[in-house]
Amino acid sequence: MLDLLAAVLVLYSVSLIFLSNFNMGNLMVWLLTVCVAGYAVFRRPLSLWFSAGAGRVVFWVLAVLAGVYLALIAFVSVSGYMNPPTGDERVIIVLGAGLHKDKPSKLLQCRLNKAYDYAAAHPETLVITSGGQGRDEWRPEGDAMRDYLIAKGLPADRVLAESGSTSTEENFAFSLTILREHGFDETTPIVYVSNAFHCYRAGKYAALAGFTQATALPSATPWRSVLPCYLREALALLYYWVFKTSASGPMHAMVGLLELNKNFFYK
Repeated sequence: MLDLLAAVLVLYSVSLIFLSNFNMGNLMVWLLTVCVAGYAVFRRPLSLWFSAGAGRVVFWVLAVLAGVYLALIAFVSVSGYMNPPTGDERVIIVLGAGLHKDKPSKLLQCRLNKAYDYAAAHPETLVITSGGQGRDEWRPEGDAMRDYLIAKGLPADRVLAESGSTSTEENFAFSLTILREHGFDETTPIVYVSNAFHCYRAGKYAALAGFTQATALPSATPWRSVLPCYLREALALLYYWVFKTSASGPMHAMVGLLELNKNFFYK
C-alpha cells in the first residue's frame, strides 16, 4: 500500500509541473512525495531508527506536527461555509487565483462560475474581479476574469476589474478604492467569492481592509488542485495567525525565493 501511495504521488507531482503554475502548494506536494517515496524505499532502516533512542523522539515530534497539520486542514475544510451570503449584498468581489497564459485556471473558473450564478440571481449587484498580473501570466487576472464573466452573459457595465493586487490582502484594499469611486464604502454589504478552503482567511483580510459587512460565497475546488491547495492553505493560515498581514514577517523574502525557483523550473 505504501509503495502504491508513493507511486501515485510521484505521478501526481510530475503532472503538476505540466498542468499548473509553480506555487507553494505544488512545492509542498513535491516535499510530501519525497518523504513518502523516501520512506517507502528505506522503510526498514528508518523503522529501526524510529523505534528507539533519538529516532523515537524524532518520530513523536513528527507525529505531533502531522496531527496539528491535519487538524488545520480539517479546519480549513469546514470554515469556508461558516459565513454564507444573506442575499442583501450589493457588491460581489471575485478573488483572483491564477491564469494559464491569458485564460483563467480551472481553480479560478470555479470561482467565476459561482460568482456568475450569484450575480445572475441578484441583478442589482456590482461585480469586481480582483487580481494583478503574475510573472508567468500574459495579462492581469482582473482583466481576464472580467472578460470571462462578460462572455458568460453579464453586462459589461456591471463588472469592474481591479488589476493591481498581488495578494488577498490587496484584493480587498484595492477593491475598496474602486468602490469608493463608485459611491460605495466599507459599510456596503459585500460578498466575496473564493474556493472554500480560502474563505476563512479571505474574510479576515476583508475585515482588515475595513469592510464591516462581508460574507463568503465558497466555490468548489477541482480534484487535481485539492492536495496542493489545502496543504498550502494550512501553512498560510498559520502564517496569518502569527503575522496577521503579508506586510510583516518573511513573506516577501519567501516570494522572492519562489520566483527564483520558478525561473529555474520554467525557463
